[in-house]
Amino acid sequence: MKKITFLLFFLAFLTAAQTPCVNGFADIYPCNNYDLLSHISLNTLAGNGTEGNDSWGWTDPNTQKEYALMGINKGVVFIDITNPLTPIILGTLKTSTVNSSWRDIKVYKDYAFIVSEALNHGMQVFDLKRLRTVTTPPEEFSADVHFTEFGSAHNIVINEESGYAYIVGASRSSTYIGGPIFINIQDPLNPISEGGFAAGGYSHDAQVVTYNGPDNDYTGKEILIGSNENEVVIADVSDKNNPKVIATISYTNVRYAHQGWFTEDFKYFILGDELDELRIGNNTRTIVFDFTDLDNPLYHFDYVGSNAAIDHNGYVKNNIYYLASYTAGVRMIDVSDATNKNFTEVGYFDTYPNNNNTAFNGVWNVYPYFPSGNIIISDIDDGFFVIRKSGTLGLENQKLKNSFSLYPNPVSEKVTIRMANNKTINSVRVFSILGKKVIDLNTINQSEYVLNTTHLNKGIYLVKVNSTLIKKLVVN
Repeated sequence: MKKITFLLFFLAFLTAAQTPCVNGFADIYPCNNYDLLSHISLNTLAGNGTEGNDSWGWTDPNTQKEYALMGINKGVVFIDITNPLTPIILGTLKTSTVNSSWRDIKVYKDYAFIVSEALNHGMQVFDLKRLRTVTTPPEEFSADVHFTEFGSAHNIVINEESGYAYIVGASRSSTYIGGPIFINIQDPLNPISEGGFAAGGYSHDAQVVTYNGPDNDYTGKEILIGSNENEVVIADVSDKNNPKVIATISYTNVRYAHQGWFTEDFKYFILGDELDELRIGNNTRTIVFDFTDLDNPLYHFDYVGSNAAIDHNGYVKNNIYYLASYTAGVRMIDVSDATNKNFTEVGYFDTYPNNNNTAFNGVWNVYPYFPSGNIIISDIDDGFFVIRKSGTLGLENQKLKNSFSLYPNPVSEKVTIRMANNKTINSVRVFSILGKKVIDLNTINQSEYVLNTTHLNKGIYLVKVNSTLIKKLVVN
């Protein structure tokens, strides 16, 4: 009975991984100022052959529960992260055609809208309220609506204020040559196509807002900012029958204008060029434009990061630019001093600890908009992560401050145990999965201790520090 009880505890423990950022690491993941709350591997999400891509979030307006929508090559996985330490996989909505590495998800009025570059995928619409009644997870879901008036698409953009979706990156041979397609989704289960916009050319990604910025000429207008490979296009799409290009702007050493986002005051637009690091050799470069006058956009400055990782998607919340930077993880950049051409990195969480090479591995997307402050990350190679700014967990965070980290993990020969805040390690005990004590060390009296694991068999163990703190250790 004792072994069964321990095993049940162990299995429960595996689902509750709460790891602080201590001395630059949260478990095996390099970090600064952001803690790891939980992680789900790709294999756990959807089995062998799974790859990660896009992600988005939904907060249930009735229950305030938080849900992650994790894109994979096989479809979309829905995860309840209301308790971010014990996320629950509720089920998967499979792709409507064949698997694809490219998928994009947005949310409007409690519905998810999903597109993919899979052949003839169209747009799936899924009623997120169905997640409230899942009783036997994980389930296999079907779409509530399959909209087929276009085929494949790279991305979908939604203006939640107007109730319009904008399909971008559709086939270049289509009517709108890959420019935005206008879909009225005000009744989410009855999408209506209302034309499109070819004049701006192929758009890889976009942001559409109901404008309330410094240019009074466009107050209340629906403004689209297209990241269009070799330039940025500003368009007024208020009148779907008569969309108009307002202005275009490019920049030095353009290689692929990939994706961008307004600052919250609409004064500046922050753009990532996806291929300049690869083709030019510079460190991560973020291009900032002055959009104070939409008719006369100006190049403002380049922000150059600390490594050569490729930048992908970026979003702004409360003057922090959350940048999914592939192999360098998510970088948190303070943009409050944009006027003075000054951006400052204030944190990061690197889900791809192997390296920061210029390669298409690691983080695809980050979603920072949950009211709780929880942040989700979708990683191409390593699955789903929930992180949070250090020092924001109240009483739970006090437990984090007294926690410890293990590095490396998995381990083959030696693992370093580090206590948070230079607390003292008094004892270390290691247990097998069946509850057998295999290491028992006392009176260590150090804040960091190197534990020899060469005599342990391959497998999963529990490391218990000071009789109360427990973490999983994998020996390979």
